[in-house]
Parts: sequence; C-alpha cells; structure tokens
Amino acid sequence: MTTSVDTALIQSLDSAHFLHPFTDFKDLSSRGARVITRAEGIYVWDSEGHQILDAMSGLWCVNVGYGRKALADAAHAQMMTLPYYNSFFQTTNVPAVQLAARLASLAPAVGDRSFQHVFYSSSGSESNDSNVRMVRRYWDLLGQPRRKVIIGRINGYHGSTMAGASLGGMSGMHAQGDLPIPNITHIEQPYYFENAIPGESREEFGVRAAGWLEAKILEVGPDKVAAFIAEPLQGAGGVIIPPSTYWPEIQRIVDKYGILLISDEVICAFGRLGHWFGYEKFGYKPDLVTFAKAVTSGYVPLGGVMVGNRVAQVLIEQGGEFNHGYTYSGHPVACAVAMANLDIMEAEQLPQKVCGDIGAYFAQRYAELNDHPLVAHAETCGFVGGLVLVKNKKTLERFHADDGVGMVCRGHCFGNGLIMRAVGDRMIIAPPLVMTKTDIDELMRLIHLALDRTLVDLKARGLV
Repeated sequence: MTTSVDTALIQSLDSAHFLHPFTDFKDLSSRGARVITRAEGIYVWDSEGHQILDAMSGLWCVNVGYGRKALADAAHAQMMTLPYYNSFFQTTNVPAVQLAARLASLAPAVGDRSFQHVFYSSSGSESNDSNVRMVRRYWDLLGQPRRKVIIGRINGYHGSTMAGASLGGMSGMHAQGDLPIPNITHIEQPYYFENAIPGESREEFGVRAAGWLEAKILEVGPDKVAAFIAEPLQGAGGVIIPPSTYWPEIQRIVDKYGILLISDEVICAFGRLGHWFGYEKFGYKPDLVTFAKAVTSGYVPLGGVMVGNRVAQVLIEQGGEFNHGYTYSGHPVACAVAMANLDIMEAEQLPQKVCGDIGAYFAQRYAELNDHPLVAHAETCGFVGGLVLVKNKKTLERFHADDGVGMVCRGHCFGNGLIMRAVGDRMIIAPPLVMTKTDIDELMRLIHLALDRTLVDLKARGLV
C-alpha cells in the first residue's frame, strides 16, 4: 500500500489548525511536522517515503505491531452491530462485559488481593483521575474522610489532566497551571544512577529509596494519607528501573500504615515486562491497577482501572451512587478491539516471549551498548530499555542540560530511520512485542549508528 501526500500542504494545514500535545507551537510551525502516512509491522513511513523502525511502539502502546487486520475487522463488525451506547442508567453492552471478565481472568491474585472488577475510561489520564475519585470515595465510606492525601513520585508520569498531572511528578507540568492540586505530594524517585550515595549497592539504595515513602507518610500524618501511586518502573521519566529491594519495602510500608497502593500500568501491562501486569514482575500487591494503551495496542482509545477486592467490596456493599464516569466508559467498539487484541497476544504468546528467549536476546544485545564511548548504564526490563549519555565513561561526568545531548541523539535516530525517545540525557525504547531476533539485530544496528553519529557531532561542537 502506498500513500501519496503533498507534504508541504499537510504541514501548512497542520501549522494553521492542529495544536499538538507537549509541543512548542511556535517552534513546530517554523520546522513543519513530520507527516506519518502508513505503518506495517514494526515500521512506519513518512510522506517523503522514508521507512522508520518504531522502537517506541507509537507511544508505548502498539504491542502487537501495525497492520493487524483482525483488529480492524473487530472494529468494523462492532460498528455495524452496536457502534455506541452509554453505560449509564442501568445499561451495559456485551463487549464491555466480556472484556471486563477477560481482564479479571488475566489479572492474577497476589496474596489477599484479587481483581474481579473494572472501571472503564478512554485513557490512562482519565483512569488516574478515576483513581483519585475512587480512593477518596473509599475512605469516605469507611468513615475516614481525612484520608485524602495521595503520594506520588518525582519524575513519575500519570497523565496530563489536572489530577493526572498532579499525581505525576513532572516539574515542567507543575509549572503550568498551578499544579499539583491540593492533597497530592511527592517523594524522590528510585533512580540509582542519580540518587545513590558513593559505595551504596543497588539493594541498599532500594531500601533507602522506599524509606522516603514512610518519611513522607509520617510528615503528612498517617491518618491523612489515602494512597501511594507509582509505575512498576518509570516510563516517560526515562525508563527508571527500581532495585529488586524497592517494591518489597514499599509493600511493607503501605501495609504498616494501611494505605491503598495504586499501580499505574498504562505502560507496563499487557506483556511489556513479560507478564500480563507489571505487579506480577515485581511481586507486590496493589489495590488499584491503571491500564490503557496496549489493551488495544493503541488501535482504539481505551483505558480503565482494575479495582481490587479490598476497594470493590466497600464500594459495592456500602451502597450509594458513585458520582463519576465518562460518555465513553465501556465503549463497545473499543472493548471489541481489545478482545481481538488480547486474542492475538494469547495466540502468539507475546508475554511469554518477552519473558523468554526473545526478551533475553533483547537484553543481551542492548547490554552491548555499555561498550559505546557515550553510554553509561544501559539496562532493560522486559521490552523496555534505557541508557544514559555521558561525557566521560570513567568519571561518569554528565552533560549540561543546556547541551541538549538527548535531542542531538534523537535527531540522528530519526535521520537514520529509527524512533528512539530522548528524556534529558537518557535515551529510551519500548519496541513492539512482535519483534524477531533479526528485527532486534536491525534495531541495534540503527542505535549504534545513531550513537556513532552523535559522538561525531558532539566532538565537532567541543562537548566531548
């Protein structure tokens, strides 16, 4: 399939009418947007015919790859049957019910936590807004209305709505819009490379980093803390993978003070870490699990919250209307596509492959990046990878933020047919789960090429 597009015309219309997310509108208008016209497998093509390996799976979401006819067929069939109806007024639809049951079957019980209920939204941001409402409703019903404070992490990401951006710890987002909203606070992130003290092991650091939660609970007052929210590993913050000791200590702390634990798995669920849900990978027991993105592999917007038995039991048995919801909660087309998407993931055993030989090969090849002169601390977890670009490998001297080294590298990635994301001086990837070993080899070739050309560029500028 080929698509003929007048690039200049589309860019002109784009500049005139389309305000993009997380964008300097003036800068984009002067540069012109990259126009993506089609996709297949692990590749996308722009309007100039350039083939680009999408190592970010769109935006962490196209887990089954592009061009899956079964997903388009599922959407078409549902649109011709029941394209839309709402879930208000004691009404439901078949795909929403079937998907809720399917998700409940995929989310394993951990200890005394099980997940038999789903609350739907259309995105991760909306889902985390729902978490705020649900958590506070839970404590109100238990007669503890003072428990309103939710603790998040600095550099965590939980969406860009008012509540989602507040829960997240992105300083740039908080600087716009008087965020965070009241009763949301943050602790430092478990980033060993940046926050460990000299001579401290990863395991020692993990326990110390988790201890920041207990300190914050005591600072706020245990009777005022409602929940702690965190990603299993931080995605948009730069693929920050916590030490093995971190989550067990977090679990001990939330259990000690009786607060709810929210696992934001918008990125980490549906095979990304080699399991259906990320909490399986790290072995903790959440009360609420946020999902979106890969539940449909990004083909149709859908999000939601897996509501654990501890919370669901109170919401159901105490009664009273939960005054919250969305026009598109349980959208039948989105739910039908999600069912077809999960069929593909199960038939092709994608989580098992990430947990098995394909994931191991990806980790092996990615670790080779540690040998590059610019790279410090290249690491993976499942099918995500992150690395730090440094001035000096021996001293680990880092670039100044104003050097924009990550954006320099990103430019060379795009220029040579690769999508790799820059987060400050960290370069990160989250490729489609359908990659083969041959695909991984090509991915690594392109990453090495981009790094080599970045090194040449930085040397020419006198930065290394």
